[in-house]
This record gives sequence, C-alpha cells and structure tokens, in this order.
Amino acid sequence: MTNQVLAETTASVSELKKNPMRTVAAGEGFAVAILNRNEPAFYCVPARTYEALLDKLEDLELNAIADARSGQPAIKVKLDEL
Repeated sequence: MTNQVLAETTASVSELKKNPMRTVAAGEGFAVAILNRNEPAFYCVPARTYEALLDKLEDLELNAIADARSGQPAIKVKLDEL
C-alpha cells in the first residue's frame, strides 16, 4: 500500500532519535515527515508552525459561527447594561 507524504522533507525514526533538533531544523519551518519502514508514521512540526495552524483553525471555527449567526437580528445593548 502506498502512502502520500505531505511534507517536502523526510527523516527516519532513527535520525529523529539521533538528533531531534537537527531533524526539526531540516524542515526549515515546515513539517518533517517521520518515516518508519519507508511509510509516514507522523509529522514533526515546529512549535511556531503548529501555533499558526491552531490559530487558523480557530479563525475558521469563528468564521463558521459568524456565518451561522449572520441572519439573526441585531440586539442593541448599552455598555452599562453589560
């Protein structure tokens, strides 16, 4: 069975064990596919990239909520009432 590798950079589990920080750096800010027996086992993602991914997911969720509520009538509220 063939698997799609969704990263430009790959490394073996052995390489990751030898030097984890070098493996992450090899991706130059992008995910590194970690291979086990030439099949992707998981992706090693730098912290900054992971945080950006979570921010985008949160934005998508908030946009979906806003879109769902777009047809609802507006309710005027005074700041003192909050």
